[in-house]
Parts: sequence; structure tokens; C-alpha cells
Amino acid sequence: MKLFNTAEPSKNLIPQDGIVNYYGVICDNPKYYYDQLLNGIEWKNDQAIIFGKHIETKRKVAWYGDKRFEYSYSNIQKVALPWTNELLELKSLVEKESGETFNSCLLNLYHDGSEGMAWHSDGEKDLKKHGAIASLTFGAERKFSFKHKTTKEKIDIILENGSLLVMKGSTQDHWLHRLPPTKVAYGPRINLTFRTIENA
Repeated sequence: MKLFNTAEPSKNLIPQDGIVNYYGVICDNPKYYYDQLLNGIEWKNDQAIIFGKHIETKRKVAWYGDKRFEYSYSNIQKVALPWTNELLELKSLVEKESGETFNSCLLNLYHDGSEGMAWHSDGEKDLKKHGAIASLTFGAERKFSFKHKTTKEKIDIILENGSLLVMKGSTQDHWLHRLPPTKVAYGPRINLTFRTIENA
């Protein structure tokens, strides 16, 4: 298992079957955006249907985009809200740093270290095939993990406050990723995942 904690945007963090670049801290005033997002986003507890059972998570989510297109994951359908000014500023910053373009953003609010995300790939049919997904972090630093679907090789990285991680190419085809829960008393973390919805 490898652990990365330095930013080299030109370096691919995964050894094969995709591209993951970590840009480090790209935001000059992360506390401002953390406060704006915490108080200005229409947060709702996430929902999913798993093995036929409807569950609601402690983690909260929100979905914003260029227009009111629909997006489905975990068998739940969401409708995008119109961008806030802060989200448009962050979208512009991420696009400038990454050289990619996006038309939507899924936001997650983790209240503490006990809340995380299980192993998964972002392979929903609505997403642009092999399109970039940009992950922007505000608040508590957390470990973020990758696992190859075939070789089971694992790679970890620490995502810093105000930092950007970009996954693209065939990454979602071959790698799983997760935000592992921890018993360490981390504070809240807000994560923005900018992405491109096809046929929007």
C-alpha cells in the first residue's frame, strides 16, 4: 500500500488503468468557502435503496448544476438545484486548475470521522464516459483510498483543506475508491465532486 501526501499535479498516483492527479491546496481562503457552503447549501440526508431497503444516511448531500437535469445513484433520483455564487466561483477555480469543464456538482457533508463512504466507482450511466471527476475538500483532512478491482492494490492519500484531486480516463472502470471512517476525532468535512452529466 502506498500513501501519498505531497502534491505533484503532473504525477499519476495510480500505476495503471486510469489517471489520478492531486493538485494540493488550490484555494487561498478555504475557511470562507467552508462557512459559506456549510450555511448556504440546501443540505439533505442522503438516501439509498440497498437490497430493496430504503435507508437514510447521517451524511448529508446536495446536487447543483447548469440546469434542472436529473441524476440517479443508489437507485435514488435527484434533480439539480441552480448554482450558488460560491459554487460558480469554485467551479471556475477547479476548471482553471484542471483544464477540464463540468456542468454539475454533488456535495457531501461529513459531520465527523465516523461518517465515510464505502468502496465504489462513479460509473452511473448519466456520467460522461471516462470524463473527469474533480474532488474539492474543505474542512477536516481525511484519508482517501483507492483499490484496483483486479489486483487489489491499494493506494491512500491525505486530502487537505482546500485541496483538489482529479480522477479521469478509465479510472472508474478499474479502480474503487472510498473515504474510510475513523475513530479519530476529526471535525466536519465538506467535499465537492464536480462532474459532467451527458445529455443534460
